[in-house]
Amino acid sequence: MKVTVERAALLKSIGHVHRVVERRNTIPILANLLIRAEKGKLGLKATDLDLEVMESIPAEVSPAGSTTVPAHMIYDIVRKLPEGSQIVLDSSGDRASLTIRAGKSRFTLQTLPESDFPDLAAGEMTHKFVLAAKDLKRLIDKTQFAISTEETRYYLNGIYLHTAGTGKAVKLRAVATDGHRLAQVELDAPAGAEGMPGIIVPRKTVNEVQRLIENLEAEIAVELSQTKIRFTIGDVVLTSKLIDGTFPDYGRVIPAGNDKTLVVDKPEFEAAVDRVSTVSSERGRAVKLALSAGKLVLTVTNPDSGSATEELEVEYDADPIDIGFNSRYLLDIAAQIDGEVAVLKLADPGSPTLIQDKDAGGALYVLMPMRV
Repeated sequence: MKVTVERAALLKSIGHVHRVVERRNTIPILANLLIRAEKGKLGLKATDLDLEVMESIPAEVSPAGSTTVPAHMIYDIVRKLPEGSQIVLDSSGDRASLTIRAGKSRFTLQTLPESDFPDLAAGEMTHKFVLAAKDLKRLIDKTQFAISTEETRYYLNGIYLHTAGTGKAVKLRAVATDGHRLAQVELDAPAGAEGMPGIIVPRKTVNEVQRLIENLEAEIAVELSQTKIRFTIGDVVLTSKLIDGTFPDYGRVIPAGNDKTLVVDKPEFEAAVDRVSTVSSERGRAVKLALSAGKLVLTVTNPDSGSATEELEVEYDADPIDIGFNSRYLLDIAAQIDGEVAVLKLADPGSPTLIQDKDAGGALYVLMPMRV
């Protein structure tokens, strides 16, 4: 195999696929990238057995062939080669090595045979639809922060993607929760999504898809079945297993009867929460919201270091209420609100609070209170 390829194209492509490869691997072949050269194209593929990313780029190929090389090693080599250089990959001599040449630089890497490289057989995909890149990015960006990292509740370690509603009002909905907060975002379901199974897309897959979305004007093809999902983003194809579990009935958590409405200037509120939480301890991040007519007082008390209070003018005309929240969770949700005005709907100090952007439809957040 001998391939000549532009450094910029090769670096970008390896950058897309190599992130899937775990730095520590007990199975040697999983530390490698599969390189396949054929008719004017160089294909690159990486997998961790749950997730597979492949991309092909134009290249001069003569003769064709394939091999596998250490993923992070080849990425670092190509990254350090001079900009604008032509890179030659050659494994025509010794079958157990690949030579990388650019200008006066020359590297020889140990290889493993292509036949050892696992294939993530996707099987038949039952549903296919196309999403605008900006829409898919919004679904991910607005829910990703609420994905649980608790491995014991593995079914919460991803985004639950499903359709909701009926007839012409069918929505494609993304939901994530870690038990403390919940994020739900929806958009009009694209053609082909109706009747799709509810699926849980793993956190690592979500992170990779988010990184691969570089052109917000592009369209992304999504194919899925009960067990797998595939995203085609430009020349990159990402296939992933889904989390085999049942997502909880999140609808029961979303409060419907919260009758106390607080309307705040979002940037002002976010900055105030951030300021008073400076004195909070790592362990107890509680911030108390004391609400009375037209007024909100934020208080943080840390027995070890001191206390902080700040008062804001707000729109509120219900009964006075004192309620506590984890300040970090409150800031995470505030960061998702794009508009200038946030609306919080409260019930009592022990019940979940509903938070929404006053202007943007399709997104809602639920936050569990803390004792303060």
